Amino acid sequence: MRSRSLVAFNTATNAENKIHDDDVAQRFGFSGGLVPGVDVHAYLAWGPASAWGRAWLERGTMSAQFAQPAYDGETVTVEAEDSGDGRIDLGLRNPAGMVVAQGSAALPARPAGRPDPARYPRAPLPGERRPPAPEALAPGTVLGSWDVVWRAEDGERYLVDVREALPLYAEEGVAHPGWVLRQANRALEANVLLGPWIHVGSEVAHHGLVRDGAEVSCRAIVTAEYERKGHSFVELDALVTADGEPVARIDHTSIYLPRQVKESA
Repeated sequence: MRSRSLVAFNTATNAENKIHDDDVAQRFGFSGGLVPGVDVHAYLAWGPASAWGRAWLERGTMSAQFAQPAYDGETVTVEAEDSGDGRIDLGLRNPAGMVVAQGSAALPARPAGRPDPARYPRAPLPGERRPPAPEALAPGTVLGSWDVVWRAEDGERYLVDVREALPLYAEEGVAHPGWVLRQANRALEANVLLGPWIHVGSEVAHHGLVRDGAEVSCRAIVTAEYERKGHSFVELDALVTADGEPVARIDHTSIYLPRQVKESA
């Protein structure tokens, strides 16, 4: 088994999502503001990226689920172990030794079929975001597309923020897969006026690279909306493109309306 330790960093202390704020998170029963799930995903990506390099960024897959929070300032340990079937099992342990996130990654022998962008129609962002409710996130809803330009200098800051140890991204001049995944969060936030909310897991298939100056777009379709243990969940099927070409397809699951928010309403 390979492992590395890092000091977790909460990149979202000033974000609109107040689940990353210490005071709000503590009212939800957490010890402090949560490190974003997309950043925990970025920590775990060290495992397959260190094993397979650029090939994994171009055509690899990774799933991750976030069972417990990671907190700012904690020394956490990323674990990557070959499963024996060509996959890498991934885990993140907190200082108490508890596994707070886990997942798996793979590198297909040959590239999978690329998603058809026509299946993910572009749509304008709403002039006014809708409140977080089932009718705003009904299955089949096409979300407004989130667009951004990726700059290499922003990528350099991102690598510091997620405590990336590999030289791969700087040497190749490409965006980190955690940054690519973050765009699915941005698409959800740009369409719905969320209160505190929690990203709980994602499955990602990579199809290409994001390079300096690329026009990046995330198009997403709601595939499921449901309640579990009092929390309201949403699942998105998202496609991230760079200059119109697919770079990642993402199944993205979030608690968009936590039970605690409903109870305090």
